[in-house]
Amino acid sequence: MIGRISGRLDWRGSDHVLIDVRGVGYIVHVSERTLRAMPPVGEAVSLYTDLLVREDLLQLFGFPTMLEKEWHKLLMTVQGVGAKASMAILGALGAEGVGRAITLGDARAVQAAPGVGPKLAQRVILELKAKAPGVMAHGVGLASAAVADDVVVEPVAAPAPRKAAKADDGAARRAAASADALSALVNLGYGQGDAAQAVATVAGDMAEADTAALIRAALKVLAPK
Repeated sequence: MIGRISGRLDWRGSDHVLIDVRGVGYIVHVSERTLRAMPPVGEAVSLYTDLLVREDLLQLFGFPTMLEKEWHKLLMTVQGVGAKASMAILGALGAEGVGRAITLGDARAVQAAPGVGPKLAQRVILELKAKAPGVMAHGVGLASAAVADDVVVEPVAAPAPRKAAKADDGAARRAAASADALSALVNLGYGQGDAAQAVATVAGDMAEADTAALIRAALKVLAPK
């Protein structure tokens, strides 16, 4: 499986690009949004990729972030959504826009993608709404990992004995899950105050909940009455 390609951009088409990787050219299909963000021909480029395997065809699809790649894979699980429709949806909305539309049940936003009709848009919402918080939680983790990659880690003192630290592990996990849930809700467009209040409300009764579970519960609190 080819998971990422880094090289020189040799050519741009209407829906795909040619990337030279040490003398080997890879044709990678991309969304309109990704194509617009690509650098000029001749410059370095890097894309996360997903390989579509058919009986008579191999196609690479490229994405600027791992989160967008995850949404592509999830969209492809919906009946009637092929690679073309998935790329159209991502091209119209972007990764965060897709998450927002599905989580909030906004079928009209999904329908704005070229070639996606009202029935298919509604099917995307119905089939993926329950799964969206999981992808959102994963997306927060991916963003944190990307930031961590750029941070220089300084030496730290030796950790306290396991027994002394163990009491704080649960509190730290709960705090991290709440912070990630809050970040995901703010990315959906909710106000910082409303989102924080919703997370705090549900977190008190869900001591062992992970980020995805907190997002689902908080969305119910934030839903219009």
